[in-house]
Amino acid sequence: MKLTATEQGLFIPKELLGENQEFEIIQEQGKIIITSIEKTSSIWNLGKDPVECDVKDGAINHDRYLYNS
Repeated sequence: MKLTATEQGLFIPKELLGENQEFEIIQEQGKIIITSIEKTSSIWNLGKDPVECDVKDGAINHDRYLYNS
């Protein structure tokens, strides 16, 4: 893929970036390297794997996570 820079910079299509939302940009030896930063632990991931078992209240584990109990 060939991209053209504008006065504002360079537009990188979302399909090249995947699901990640944060990136690190490094310039070294005439190259620009874009690396995705994956968050290992985040409140935004709490709803990704909902409880699917015989637990009556799955929110208990979320409260433990939030309050570090």
